[in-house]
Amino acid sequence: MRFKDIISINDITKEEIDFILDYSEQFDNSNRNEILNGKVMASIFFEPSTRTRFSFDSAMKQLGGKVLSFSEPDFTSLTKGETLWDSIKMVERYADVIIIRHKLEGAARLASEAANIPVINAGDGTNQHPTQTLLDLYTIKKSFGKIDGLNIGLVGDLKLGRTVHSLASALALYGCNLFFIKVGNLEMPRYVLEILDERNAKYEKHDFLDIKEIIPKLDVLYMTRVQRERFPDTPDGSYDYEKIKSIYVLNKSLLNNAKDSLKIMHPLPRVFEIPKEIDNTKYALYFDQASNGVVVRKALLDLVLRKNE
Repeated sequence: MRFKDIISINDITKEEIDFILDYSEQFDNSNRNEILNGKVMASIFFEPSTRTRFSFDSAMKQLGGKVLSFSEPDFTSLTKGETLWDSIKMVERYADVIIIRHKLEGAARLASEAANIPVINAGDGTNQHPTQTLLDLYTIKKSFGKIDGLNIGLVGDLKLGRTVHSLASALALYGCNLFFIKVGNLEMPRYVLEILDERNAKYEKHDFLDIKEIIPKLDVLYMTRVQRERFPDTPDGSYDYEKIKSIYVLNKSLLNNAKDSLKIMHPLPRVFEIPKEIDNTKYALYFDQASNGVVVRKALLDLVLRKNE
């Protein structure tokens, strides 16, 4: 593999994605091994994270590597005025790979330009989350035996959710039929639709109020939370979080006419959109999806560290 950095899913071809998914299989249900013994991963998170941070840490340690991390930027030299560029130039001297999450779009790209070691984007603002997309694709393929041609509904906060931005672009490479089901005014950004148009993707735009009619068509229902921390407060109430919260719930009754094979996914954390009553249904896949993060991130760390030597 030619990878040094993993910054955007749009930097990766379909053939390369297929290779990563196939390569990830060897780490599924595998025991610990020491293939990255002596390697050090710097985990620098400028935004909160549970699944992404812990799964990267777990992946690195299971492969025999070490982890340096911080999740409280207030305790770093950034509070003294150090630039992100200079922070990365220092961190690269202590590690072999950098995992970065940042609130600003483009921060991961800047970090990759500053560093002479591999950089992996763990989420930059509302822009990209490529490793989440890869584990989502892995989960879909593992569940259905394929990705091509599936009917997939992306639901909820399509405007501010970086996970659906990355995932939609990748699914377009597989000829999937995409259903964008927004809540409120949180629709898919124009720039994402332009990428889909370039790839001749098939997609429809709907409102969450229409979801009962759409669910019977779907193979995958990909839910997302409404991201309150990114929510703009507007005088006209067009982004009324409390109003959206009251209508955006996947009640069990909505699944009455779903396919038996339907799978419900979610990048997590969930807030109110998926009640716990869904957890024990045959449709729920989101916790297995989260566990696949370790599998795929093991493969990615091996590819950028050991296979690139």
